[in-house]
Amino acid sequence: MRMWECGGGRCWDLENRGLILGIVNVTPDSFSDGGAFLDPDQAIAHGRQLAAEGADLLDVGGESTRPGSDPVPAEEEMRRVLPVVQALAGDGLAVSIDTTKAIVAEAALKLGACVVNDVSGLRGDPEMLSTVARSDCGVVIMHMRGTPKEMQRDPSYTDVVAEVAEFLEHQVDAATEAGIGIDRIVVDPGIGFGKRLEHNVALLRHIGRLEARGRPVLIGVSRKSFIGKLLGSATVADLDWSTVALTSFLREQGARIFRVHAVRANRDALRMTEAILQAKP
Repeated sequence: MRMWECGGGRCWDLENRGLILGIVNVTPDSFSDGGAFLDPDQAIAHGRQLAAEGADLLDVGGESTRPGSDPVPAEEEMRRVLPVVQALAGDGLAVSIDTTKAIVAEAALKLGACVVNDVSGLRGDPEMLSTVARSDCGVVIMHMRGTPKEMQRDPSYTDVVAEVAEFLEHQVDAATEAGIGIDRIVVDPGIGFGKRLEHNVALLRHIGRLEARGRPVLIGVSRKSFIGKLLGSATVADLDWSTVALTSFLREQGARIFRVHAVRANRDALRMTEAILQAKP
């Protein structure tokens, strides 16, 4: 059984049914939709729309992690995200807080968030491990080489799949040693975070090797630039359709959670793929 335990008594069985994590960027500079939902009311409406389209969780973030981006002060990040978290969680929706800062995570958890999605893999803030351990929330541990500001400056690996798998196992162990239950953890290979095109492709091809300590894999490829490089086109429509194709392929390869912008299309692709995988011979 692949269970994922999150705050508020939520527990997802991921053995046969994957999850869609809808993206709610409350930022002026995210690579895809920066500025579109910076106003809290617009972000709340967008989150509700994604839930209506079938998102199982909503990932609310107030700091862009696109390549070259600068960090945002915690006070500004909280000003952006906390009203959105409070409103969406108040609707009874499952909310993930996308942050590397313990103070932001703790404030969001108090307002009803049930997952902490930390792109630094719980390394960016020395207080994050203990903050998560004190709660009952779920947590996403992601691999990133460096920081968003400089992560794409000539990243190199000897064996990217083995190195990412080793990092994820190490961080899962660190989390459990800090008191975070293993069933609360999922892992993310960090596609596009300190990786070249060939690194991203290798990780996607071998996604089944990345289930660190048997934990389910969350994947975030939605609208990312490597897709445009492979296609020779970077329009939002082209990136969205290719993301849908990747959702289907990666579910078949074993991924369980999909962080996406276009919820309805990816939800449909996920459910269709699962129907085929589970069909009797």
